[in-house]
Amino acid sequence: MARGLTAERVRQDVDVVARAGLDLDAFLEEAVESVRRAVPWAAACLATHDPGTHMLTSARKYGFDRDANDHDHEFGLIEYGTVEPTAFTELAVAARPAAGVHLTHGGEIERSGRMSSFMVPNFGFGDEVRMVFRDGAQTWGAMALFRGSDEPPFAPADVEFLASLSTQFARGVRTGMLTRLADTPPPDSPAGPAVLIIGSDNQVAQMSLGAEARVADLMGGAAAGDPMAVIGSLVGAARRYARGESSLPPRARVRAVSGMWLVVHAAPLSSFGDRDGDVVVTIEEARPPEIVTLVVAAFGLTQRERDVTQLVLQGVDTKEIAATLHVSTYTVQDHLKSVFDKADVRSRRELISRVYFDQYVPRMGSELSPSGWFA
Repeated sequence: MARGLTAERVRQDVDVVARAGLDLDAFLEEAVESVRRAVPWAAACLATHDPGTHMLTSARKYGFDRDANDHDHEFGLIEYGTVEPTAFTELAVAARPAAGVHLTHGGEIERSGRMSSFMVPNFGFGDEVRMVFRDGAQTWGAMALFRGSDEPPFAPADVEFLASLSTQFARGVRTGMLTRLADTPPPDSPAGPAVLIIGSDNQVAQMSLGAEARVADLMGGAAAGDPMAVIGSLVGAARRYARGESSLPPRARVRAVSGMWLVVHAAPLSSFGDRDGDVVVTIEEARPPEIVTLVVAAFGLTQRERDVTQLVLQGVDTKEIAATLHVSTYTVQDHLKSVFDKADVRSRRELISRVYFDQYVPRMGSELSPSGWFA
């Protein structure tokens, strides 16, 4: 009974902070500490994902040693370069959004390649439980909790409890992402795309001018991991694509430390001599069409509300929206009111500004730079 009461209080606490409008770092830190009261953990890693591609976009670690970031690049390569039942990409589409390694493998955690080759030798963990932040069909991130080898493994009740928090965590991540949409990027942000060549030894073989600054901009904050984790995850996924194990080259839309939206994508290079396994990674500023769907999805709109919003962003008036969607103008106005409430705006103009945020609006109409984007 005591465990049940604690779990219910934790569930209520997570729901409250998910609706509190906190920024991403504040929400994740408060939420994972609340979870600890019901599901004790020795260390935790919380990540955000691109809901369109399931790729890693940021990571935050709690309870790890200071040198834990040294292994982040390797983690990305393993997590997205191989597949096992408890991989984030598998949980994103699984019937239940949570799973424990010990439970999944009948107590033989060494059957998990991730645990045997990475988690155990580097950190000495004895078990891991994971939960993805899923809101409907979209996955916004994930959480991994760890216990030491001298601690009891996670129980079925722990997995079920974490699964019950999936939607709340998704809401908190969506809200946290939107709190930063009005940030103005610094004037000294690198211009144009940055390119890195990752060799078969998983080290950076070459990079373009400005690439180092772009990479550093991928992650930040006291609990943030190494930005090379994002690069490593894309490299691992690109190699799976090269082997024919996935159908599309990987890409991710990342909200950078500077406030800029970046698109990071990777592609395997054709084999030539001793360069077999090389991957090219490109980091560039996102164009509005690449971000609009992500931002609109983060508002938590229904499908009909998304249809209305899409037409509003195209400048279509209420009567035309009604005719296009075969509904009355009153119904359109009801949908618009709901959209405005969810987006925290009061008019069409504010909605458009909320979507086409300050990253783009201040530069609209200016000259194009050599990169093909606004100077």
